[in-house]
Amino acid sequence: MKNSITNTKTLSPAQAENLMDVLKERFEKNRSRHKNIKWAEVAGKLKNNLAKLWSLNEMEKTGGEPDVIGYDTKTGEYIFYDCSPETPAGRRSFCYDAEALHSRKEHKPKNNAIDAATAMGIELLTESQYRELQQTNEYDLKTSSWIKTPAEIRKLGGALFCDRRFNTVFTYHNGAQSYYGARGFRGMLKV
Repeated sequence: MKNSITNTKTLSPAQAENLMDVLKERFEKNRSRHKNIKWAEVAGKLKNNLAKLWSLNEMEKTGGEPDVIGYDTKTGEYIFYDCSPETPAGRRSFCYDAEALHSRKEHKPKNNAIDAATAMGIELLTESQYRELQQTNEYDLKTSSWIKTPAEIRKLGGALFCDRRFNTVFTYHNGAQSYYGARGFRGMLKV
């Protein structure tokens, strides 16, 4: 008997076309985020990498509003970040990682940021990437976003998050098992 399970990490041609339209429109509206980058070159890369297009769709579905932030000259890849004004709504109320999730005895969150990002095929922003994003606009004025936490901090039970208040980007710490309705995570994807 043939396996009837299909790979869910693909988009139909109609879904792919719709997503490409959304990404192109956002790209054109926000030229200041990606000066000297042409949409045709980005589109060519996306059309040749359907797995990455699926990941961008996951970012979009969860409210991330992904957009091109730069180009990595070493790898020849375009860099997408979540550019939603606030941390993506579909990725809030998550603790930091699986260890933190399993350590909670009660009132567990529905998921954790690290596993959710991995399932989407993206990575959490680092502190420097988060600060780079903030150079393109003002983000997380009412919310906050988990960021990739150094191993030394995580071993001690902590995790880091950032937000923007008083026209300043702040980096804070919290127990990795904590979660809040206004805290989610922003992702990064190279294509």
